[in-house]
Amino acid sequence: MGFADLSIAEIAADYNLPAVEVMVLCDRLGIAYKNPQTRLALEDAKAVISQILSQRQSSEASDRQ
Repeated sequence: MGFADLSIAEIAADYNLPAVEVMVLCDRLGIAYKNPQTRLALEDAKAVISQILSQRQSSEASDRQ
């Protein structure tokens, strides 16, 4: 498995989220990490980002109703 050049902290910054929220997503997805500077495997980074985007879409849909 390749490594993305993204840490938990960088993903959090890119999506304007607290690092703790990204770590909670990692826990929920079963992704191991040590701290917010942990670099994620490519597939893990994609899974976390996909989850963030999915939650945002759900939130935006709820806001429209």
